[in-house]
Amino acid sequence: MARKPNYDFERRERERLKAIKVAEKAEAKRAARERAKLGEGGETPEDESKPA
Repeated sequence: MARKPNYDFERRERERLKAIKVAEKAEAKRAARERAKLGEGGETPEDESKPA
């Protein structure tokens, strides 16, 4: 027997997951801007030690 669909719940769940994803992306962008402002540029010490 098939389950009865709960469209409202499914829509809210999709919207909740999308909102989380958008928030994570915004936080990553904010952190990248902050690193760029401080002049770090996101390079790790391993990147700096490699010859050019």
